[in-house]
Amino acid sequence: MHLTDLYKKKFEESLDRTKEIGFIEKVSHPIVYANGLPGAKTWEVVYFNSGHMGFVTALTADYAEIMLFSNDTLPVGTQVARTDEILEVPVGEGLLGQTIDSLGRALTDGAILPIFTEKRRIDVTPLGLDHREKVKDPLETGVPLVDFLVPLGKGQRELIIGDRNIGKTTFVMQTMLSQARKGVICIYAAIGKKRQAIREVQDFMTKNGVGDKIIIIGSGSADPVAHIYVCPRTAMTIAEYFRDKGTDTLVILDDLTTHAKYYREISLISKKFPGRDSYPGDIFYAHAKLLERAGNYKLKDGRTASITCLPIAETVGGDISGYIQTNLMSITDGHVFFDLDMYKVGKRPAINHFLSVTRVGRQTQSGVRWGVSRELASFLLLHNKTERFIHFGSELNEGIKTTLTMGKNVGYFLDQSMEDILDLNVQLVAFTLIWVGHVKEDTPGTIRNFVKSTQRLYTKDTSFRSKIDSLVQSSNDFNQLLNKVGAESTLLLNSIHNSNEQSK
Repeated sequence: MHLTDLYKKKFEESLDRTKEIGFIEKVSHPIVYANGLPGAKTWEVVYFNSGHMGFVTALTADYAEIMLFSNDTLPVGTQVARTDEILEVPVGEGLLGQTIDSLGRALTDGAILPIFTEKRRIDVTPLGLDHREKVKDPLETGVPLVDFLVPLGKGQRELIIGDRNIGKTTFVMQTMLSQARKGVICIYAAIGKKRQAIREVQDFMTKNGVGDKIIIIGSGSADPVAHIYVCPRTAMTIAEYFRDKGTDTLVILDDLTTHAKYYREISLISKKFPGRDSYPGDIFYAHAKLLERAGNYKLKDGRTASITCLPIAETVGGDISGYIQTNLMSITDGHVFFDLDMYKVGKRPAINHFLSVTRVGRQTQSGVRWGVSRELASFLLLHNKTERFIHFGSELNEGIKTTLTMGKNVGYFLDQSMEDILDLNVQLVAFTLIWVGHVKEDTPGTIRNFVKSTQRLYTKDTSFRSKIDSLVQSSNDFNQLLNKVGAESTLLLNSIHNSNEQSK
């Protein structure tokens, strides 16, 4: 049945059930104002006799304010019937591997979704502190620069912030790939994106064999504004379903600055009083209520399950002091800052760890990771000062030369292409071998090839994986790992070299 005919049928059914019929009195597309619905509630679904759908956004003494899920403009006098049903989306295992819109309908051509037996409201009050646990398990992104210097935990809300097209979406796709391989359900909310961008995320995950662990909620830039408005809420609702089943989930909201712009547009059209930068006064509340739904939760059976949220915010010219950006920074548990200047000089990922913050991620680090993080952060600070110092034309002594050489080697290790997802133990052992000088950038690509080879062998060789895991797990701090890896360095390097020879 065509969607218009379905909505017309639902209009008749709703009218018979609720016995309330309203009429559009005023139109400010996509907002319409209707009277004759005395029992209407906010977030209640309504249908029009023209075959359109909407939901109630506000109530006044005279009108019900309704937002349309349509780009069509409805004329004054159109009939509307309330349903006595709050806006819901279908949830279930059948969503895995699917690309859907904000109402849970398939976006992929020819895709047929299963029949869902459960629906959930998309706007709910977040659970309180009595339902929450301390964030204690690490969330591995597969990106050493973040896993070492800006560590994340499961249940954390970490803002990804930076200018347009400098790697934010690439980073979250790497994180999704890393987590999906570990069995985490990943939900990607594309807020006001081009269809091509949504398709690229879908193709990347399918290509890497984790399509069945990914759910994409797509709201295109040409879609009705209502779809963009509810898109992040739909993502959180679906995540809460899997959380209640005991499964960890990762939610990507790409991006909330776009969501705020559309929310501002809706608010101005509906004549709400504009605040700073013309944003409505409740924009902070709306985003805080949304992001507060993430966290590490206690389940009824005694287990815990987490919703980790990585909202994305776009800056202009690297300015992180904008209204929406500072709002989101104050709501979340830290931020990862993508620096345009670092991107221009070829850093990938272009993350400025000096300006990035993680407030709860460090409590998830083991003693080894904490030691690596401390040593690496101190060294990078020293290297940064040294590079600035030699600009004055100072003579290079042996100490400065050693610092600059190690800085280049560490830089090659931290630089990473999109497909290079590294397990945490591989990161630790590979970094240790570079740190003690057993692996150097003798020829272009030496370190990158070494890291890729180590990850490849770790993935396919169980004995090598056991060896790496044993080295890390038996070490209480970084110094112990240095000693153990140093003692086993010849064996490790020979295994990697022989694997490379066999793969040629």
